[in-house]
Amino acid sequence: MSEPWSEEAEEDASSLAGTTDVELIKRAWRNEKAAPEILQFEGALVLRVREQIQLLEETVEESTENGSNDLVVSLYQMDLDRTLYLLRSYLRIRLQKIEKYMIHISKTNLWNRLSEQEKKFTKRCTAILEKLLEQSVLARLPYGYESFLKQSISSEEDDMVPEPQLDTFVFCKAKDAVGAFQLDDSGDEIVDLVADDLYVIRYKSIKGLVEAGQIDLV
Repeated sequence: MSEPWSEEAEEDASSLAGTTDVELIKRAWRNEKAAPEILQFEGALVLRVREQIQLLEETVEESTENGSNDLVVSLYQMDLDRTLYLLRSYLRIRLQKIEKYMIHISKTNLWNRLSEQEKKFTKRCTAILEKLLEQSVLARLPYGYESFLKQSISSEEDDMVPEPQLDTFVFCKAKDAVGAFQLDDSGDEIVDLVADDLYVIRYKSIKGLVEAGQIDLV
């Protein structure tokens, strides 16, 4: 029969798990920052990081009240500040993309990548924008030009809706060896993706690998 873990071992395991979540939110933040389109919301990870932040806040408060070594308190505070920055920046970048591409997101499968709170935010922003444009501009335009989605009634597509530029070049790095990878439909462009090597590739060519977690953006 194995012996029960000591309190110190449990603390070490908890610290390791926390560090892993911080690295994961850092990776999610980096990918979201570099990707031209909004990525899948990391709901479970965000929840765990919020719990870790709450634990760190309690630890800093207790250490301060107990008169712990200033260096120890400072290290806890630095860890807390770093985690808060990563989480807030991750969420802020997503909101910025929603504000820029809210209509496109709401009309495509990108909608399924949003959290419930982000979906509510998108609906509210879209309604406000539509009302503002109708009252200030569209109502004064001649017939056939009143849509805020199309340039005119003759337009077949929503050509006034901003869309992410998937042709954007991004820096990326493969977690593991992917091997020969086809970058275009014709098969003329093939690259050998080696683990930990840095590449500059059009985002649309590797978006599937990013979504599958095989490639990280940097």
